[in-house]
Amino acid sequence: MVVLGIESSCDETAAAVVENGRKVLSSVVATQIALHRPYGGVVPEIASRSHVEKIGGVIREAVAEAFGGNGDAECDPSWWNNIDAIAVTFGPGLASSLMVGLSAAKGLALSLGKPLIGINHIEAHLHSVFLDPFAPDPRSLGRCLGLAVSGGHSSWVDMPEFGKYSIIGQTLDDAAGEAFDKAAKLLGLGYPGGPIIDRVARTALRRDAVKFPRGRPKEGTPALGGLRAELCVSFSGLKTALMYHLRNHPPSDDREKAEIVAAYQEAIVGALADRTITALHSRRYEALVVGGGVSLNSRLRERLSEVAAAARVPFLAALPQYCGDNAAMVAGLAGMGVGVTGDAAMRLDVMPSLEAGDIVA
Repeated sequence: MVVLGIESSCDETAAAVVENGRKVLSSVVATQIALHRPYGGVVPEIASRSHVEKIGGVIREAVAEAFGGNGDAECDPSWWNNIDAIAVTFGPGLASSLMVGLSAAKGLALSLGKPLIGINHIEAHLHSVFLDPFAPDPRSLGRCLGLAVSGGHSSWVDMPEFGKYSIIGQTLDDAAGEAFDKAAKLLGLGYPGGPIIDRVARTALRRDAVKFPRGRPKEGTPALGGLRAELCVSFSGLKTALMYHLRNHPPSDDREKAEIVAAYQEAIVGALADRTITALHSRRYEALVVGGGVSLNSRLRERLSEVAAAARVPFLAALPQYCGDNAAMVAGLAGMGVGVTGDAAMRLDVMPSLEAGDIVA
């Protein structure tokens, strides 16, 4: 089955063609980093306008790259016949951005007479791991623990079998990627913050120069919504702690700044690793599956690899090119039989607050 995937949940306009859920024939991503850098974060109106401008060209480029071998080639009308279905992210994400991708996908499906498949963005991030040709077949694995960690999401997901998802823990406020971006802004490091903080932290001589909080919510906190406190995290207080530390102890040179950055990163990584340890001990898992843009952080990969080794489970992380938002993960998951299909797919509206495992009729 060959699926054309479309992704526009935030600030990346993406399209990809994937065969049988795992073989990536093309993956095109148009980034908006330069547009949002002056504001230190994503501006929804700018993002949606850029999606409108770019989505047609990105889709044509993905089809040309998949079937013509050159993304710059003119899109031969016959190439569309090679596509069996259209898949698209319908949530979670920015409503105005999601609308662009969903509208384009519906129009394309109708014009080509192809079925439409609606895909959950968080579930797609977890599938991104299996776009690595050396990763095991996800259908051959038993129960897995998933960690989707990105600019908008930090969720621990129980995956009892392939295509089944249930959130067991999550951030109660800021996601890890958002916490990195806010810290980079406070430190004057630029945008996006995650890659910059990762790079600066590697130059630090020590990671414990500052003791930052690790965001442990208290049992009974209303925001838990029935989830266990030890499997959830809160990063808003961490950002506040950094703000006060910089106000009271401004770094005198680049060395001190690097140590503050490393300590801040260690607090986020430590919080994610601690909750993952607790989750892995909560029941028997066969693998730890980690996807999302923040999973590219070198220190997080190092710690989670150690956590998985201690729990004696494989550590499965996405290839770098599939960590951030992309459409290959969308097409891949759809190609393996997961998603909203049939008339329900054509009736879909965007769902900005969709969570992994939510059933959509």
